[in-house]
Amino acid sequence: METKAYVQNLGAKAKKAKRSMALLSAAEKNAALEAIAAGLVADCEVILQANARDIAAARERGTSESMIDRLRLDEARVAAMAQGVRDIAALPDPVGEVLETIERPNGLLIKKVRVPMGVIGIIFESRPNVTSDAAAICLKAGSVVMLRGGKEAIHSNTAIVASMKKALAAAGLDEDIICFVEDTSRESANEMIALNGAIDLLIPRGGAGLIANVVKNATVPVIQTGTGNCHAYVHRSADFEMALDIIDNGKTSRPSVCNALESVVVDTAIAPRFLPLLVERLQKKKVCFVGDEAAVSICPAIAPASEADYYTEFLDYKISVKTVSGVEEAIAWVNEHSTMHSEVIIAQDAAAAATFLKLVDSSSVYHNASTRFTDGGEFGLGAEIGISTQKLHARGPMGIREITSYKYIIEGKGQVR
Repeated sequence: METKAYVQNLGAKAKKAKRSMALLSAAEKNAALEAIAAGLVADCEVILQANARDIAAARERGTSESMIDRLRLDEARVAAMAQGVRDIAALPDPVGEVLETIERPNGLLIKKVRVPMGVIGIIFESRPNVTSDAAAICLKAGSVVMLRGGKEAIHSNTAIVASMKKALAAAGLDEDIICFVEDTSRESANEMIALNGAIDLLIPRGGAGLIANVVKNATVPVIQTGTGNCHAYVHRSADFEMALDIIDNGKTSRPSVCNALESVVVDTAIAPRFLPLLVERLQKKKVCFVGDEAAVSICPAIAPASEADYYTEFLDYKISVKTVSGVEEAIAWVNEHSTMHSEVIIAQDAAAAATFLKLVDSSSVYHNASTRFTDGGEFGLGAEIGISTQKLHARGPMGIREITSYKYIIEGKGQVR
């Protein structure tokens, strides 16, 4: 079957499954999620064997170790995937929640009620845990999901989807509640982003190229998730040990993820004392530095940065450094170079922190805490479906409420206008 017909056929299956999905009770959805979680654990060995094939192929392509880490699964990560599904099952069901009630003078009773989105398409790259996260969160929110992963994780994703579909069938549910595009060609993505009438909402997750292509060319509604050029601003009032710990965690705990730090902004008043400590700390973990002229003059280990470096999500053991005169310049710099994902100010000065938190225009802004907390699970949302860096209609980690819609239900007694 040619790519266009194949993707359209999957879209038709997803659209058909939307009705049966909408009729499920909260208890039935939770039972399905518990079955999926148990299935992932039971099928762990099969999933890991498939993942080993993806990792071997990545090494043959010369993929960097940090990117291979995005791809890698082990028993602990599969167990974490299963626990993430259970955490979603434990959340309150958003569907049917009454958001607002209005009683009109003419006797009409108007209720604003949360409803499923319908069919949600997810186009993503590399990270196979997204497969179970996205499917589970869409199921809890009452929506069918159509998944299309990248070639990097095709074997892992296929095994994970097979496990989840098996669990759905065992629970007596329509397997097409989870649809999976096995074709990883560019054509399949291009067909998917034009499935008007089948896909109600499309969410791209991946690199800048993927997201830009989807946002530019999609004819279905899109929520833009963003790359993470995340900044840490070290104010002159910062506690140095705290700053070192936060930056170390943000950069090195898992450099290949979107909430990892990519840039450090430092007040010139403390740069001569702070930067040598930072370089010494992070060089022990093989982090390399690029920076502006002032940073280079303080630490010869910092190489000169290009203008492009300051806009780059490295996803590796590399970080940029910029020196600034104070909080106003720091805010301007961050707003100019950020992807509006996550930023942090490290400061003991409450007024400076308040100014930064108010004026930095990113979806998550921290004071004295690591940007690595920008995550649906860490925010108590369960697993997230993505980090939205736009402003309509969802922003930041998107949980089950952010991927629902609403409608008005009006009760009358024969009123006419």
